[in-house]
Amino acid sequence: MVTFAVDNHCSCASPVQACAGLSVAMNHYDRQIFQLALPAIVSNVTVPLLGLVDVAIVGHIGDAVYISAIAIGSMIFNVIYWVFGFLRMGTSGLTAQARGRRDLREAVGVLCRSLSVGLLVALLILLLQHPLRLLAYFLIQPPAEALPLVDTYYRIAVWGAPAMLSLYGLSGWYIGMQNTRIPMFVSIFQNMVNIVASLLLVFGAGMDVAGVALGTVIAQYVGLAVGLLLLSVHYGKLRKHLAVRGQLRGRSMWEFFRVNRDIFVRTLCLVAVNLFFLSAGASQGALVLAVNTLLMQLFMLFSYVMDGFGFAGEALAGKYWGAGDAQAYRTTVARLFRWGAVVMLLFTLCYALGGTSFVGLLTSDGEVLAASRPYMIWAMLIPVAGMAAFVWDGVYIGVTETRGMLLAMLLAAVLFFGLYFLLKTKMANHALWLAFIVFLSVRGLIQTLRRPRL
Repeated sequence: MVTFAVDNHCSCASPVQACAGLSVAMNHYDRQIFQLALPAIVSNVTVPLLGLVDVAIVGHIGDAVYISAIAIGSMIFNVIYWVFGFLRMGTSGLTAQARGRRDLREAVGVLCRSLSVGLLVALLILLLQHPLRLLAYFLIQPPAEALPLVDTYYRIAVWGAPAMLSLYGLSGWYIGMQNTRIPMFVSIFQNMVNIVASLLLVFGAGMDVAGVALGTVIAQYVGLAVGLLLLSVHYGKLRKHLAVRGQLRGRSMWEFFRVNRDIFVRTLCLVAVNLFFLSAGASQGALVLAVNTLLMQLFMLFSYVMDGFGFAGEALAGKYWGAGDAQAYRTTVARLFRWGAVVMLLFTLCYALGGTSFVGLLTSDGEVLAASRPYMIWAMLIPVAGMAAFVWDGVYIGVTETRGMLLAMLLAAVLFFGLYFLLKTKMANHALWLAFIVFLSVRGLIQTLRRPRL
């Protein structure tokens, strides 16, 4: 391995040769990181683009109520699927470790367990779709005029749950197998099908909101079919390791649930913080809500890029942890943080110099633009506060140190709510942003202090 070559150079070669060997090793790790991170970033960027297309499609029907219905319907399913994101994250870490140990039977077993649990959860969503819909309406309070359209969207889109949750498991497995190119291809192809199907159903068949929902469901099942086809093409030889009965019981199943239980609770905390952030902004009026929504796009933009490096951390840290290669694990984590620091500095600089201009691209409302300027300092602090949390999340998932992730999230969430309620009277919306920045920072700080060591 490269690691041992570097050690040999350092022990018996000249300093110049040692540096050259180290450079080669570092380039090797960098290439691995970027081969995994870049396709993941591309996949992430397609998600908001699809949402914009859906809004644009119904936006040309001629009534603002259609836009509201699509926005609310999409939000409901984004939250539902976000809560069950453990199916991707838990799968990637366990798979990466199995691959690092060269335990292909266990790698196949993780996929079987993930798909089985995903289908079980999807079945529960379908069985409980009515109470889930009522709960969503209670929490979101859709406008009365949009409620029938939201209802139509929900009743159709809910049938995509089996495909979507299966895709989560597949994506996590591919990442764990050090392959983010297939999830990228599936994501792009799925989104293209979604756009074409929605256009045909809305403008060809006159189905308005129902057409967008049905187009989404069709695309989800097409994406699943493509993902399974590519699984057969690229990993068909692994069928010989398939033993469903033995892989769905015993200690392996318990480990799968242990990892995913922690991630599930952690995700609930994250959802609570994000939904409260939206609600607290809305309680301060339409202008503040508009400002917060626009500035959160800067956070989302940063997260799309950093999530790519997080995915690389899941795959590589998990692989080296499973292989017991301490040197490669430490080097990978160090390189992830080095590239994370580069991304952090670039985004901070861009937001400092062009953050206001970016917000200007999203709105032409002079009042909103003026109101957003005092909050731009918080946008500039997002990359600095959040970088470590994104990188460590990937590493922690890779090594399945999910209890540490959960503890960091719980403490950060408690601080978020405590700070906001303590300062909201004096600082108003600035208290919300300060609490959010502290929330991001504390997650990274606690994870740094508890960092997994091999």
